[in-house]
Amino acid sequence: MNKKHSVTLDVDKCKGCTTCLHNCPTKAIRVRNGKAVILQEQCIDCGECIRVCPHHAKSALTDKIESIQQYQVKIAIVPPTMMGQLESSMQIGQILSEIKKVGFDDVYEAAYGAEIVGKALQYELKKNPDKLLISSACPTVVRLIQEKFPLLVPNIVPLKAPIYVTAEKIRRDMIRKGYRNEDVGIFFITPCAAKATEIFNEQNPKLKINGAISVNDIILEIKRQKQDRDISESVKSYSGLNWALSGGETAFLDKKQTLHVNGIPNVMKVLEEIERGRFPDVKYLELLACIEGCVGGCLTVENPFVAKKRISLKVEELKQENLQGAVTQNQVEQIYDEGLLTREAILPKERKPIDDDRSEALKKLIAIEDIYDRLPGFDCGSCGAPGCKALAEDIVTGQASEMDCIFMLKDAITKLSKDMLNVSQKVIPIMSAEKANRNSDKNDK
Repeated sequence: MNKKHSVTLDVDKCKGCTTCLHNCPTKAIRVRNGKAVILQEQCIDCGECIRVCPHHAKSALTDKIESIQQYQVKIAIVPPTMMGQLESSMQIGQILSEIKKVGFDDVYEAAYGAEIVGKALQYELKKNPDKLLISSACPTVVRLIQEKFPLLVPNIVPLKAPIYVTAEKIRRDMIRKGYRNEDVGIFFITPCAAKATEIFNEQNPKLKINGAISVNDIILEIKRQKQDRDISESVKSYSGLNWALSGGETAFLDKKQTLHVNGIPNVMKVLEEIERGRFPDVKYLELLACIEGCVGGCLTVENPFVAKKRISLKVEELKQENLQGAVTQNQVEQIYDEGLLTREAILPKERKPIDDDRSEALKKLIAIEDIYDRLPGFDCGSCGAPGCKALAEDIVTGQASEMDCIFMLKDAITKLSKDMLNVSQKVIPIMSAEKANRNSDKNDK
């Protein structure tokens, strides 16, 4: 199955400036013929190119709000991130009510699933006391590890993401109410492109979320409504709300054993150090691709630091109300023991060989090293590739030429000009001698 990606490129807006090229963590972008090209096989939908593009040529493909109308029952899964996107004065119940007014029949908090997964992490640590575990909640991080750190894939926690735990509960609730699975449309309000991509490609009907609508589209619709903001929805979980923030997941565990990191450059540095055996005392790694966590997603509207403060204040207010949470520890243990939280096996990404013929592949790999040795090693990106090694690979696969490197081109032009000068110096004396002979002949006559 070909993966459907959320990150898309508007070629007409692209100026070929190479900004995205230098910021893509998996080197999935090239600039060819003055336009960016996204290599779909290497893209992990992190959204970094969306953030940095000065010409707004990159965007995330999500579902339109109108698409919910095709279902008899329309349900929204609301991420904790949403609680930091509207003014501080709005209570969580008000925010949920406003989302429901957009056109949904019901709203469920993803914080419900987050609380279950958070509490279940304790059992995973008990089961693997001598193994470093890495969170599987951020789809960008999971794909990053599959793509660039395959040796760490066995360390990824085999638990479902909170949104799928929530989706499964919704489907069970709807079946109990007498609805058919196909009549129920579940839509996640997504703060990022990666979750949209994950939803587009999920095949399990029990976990199926029918669409992903961006946070910014929902916010625009709420602001358009201009209705009285009542409170008709109740809050079921406060501990799960922290899941929107870096450190919210590890809050369910012993802080002495955990490390939480946010921002994809920081995540990559930590993963590199983990591969080298650093941090031996860390038993659980929470890694989030966006700055400050999901509140920093590329489809949000509020400054992530402001959103973080709003959510933190709401969590403190709810703590004072002595909410018991969505589920008890005994309920979580039962769900965990029944295997209902286990996700499909996560495997390293299979790299497509450079050539199906092994002998030809070996020749091409040697050619890549030879070309790379000739290149300057500046990794400037002027050639349209993210680095000299990538350019060497593109040359061997026929996607580029050595003359795409401005330094190689300069050397070639310098050599050509010297050769032309040498030729001209040889030709001019001959021409001068011939002219002298002709003049001599004329004088003799």
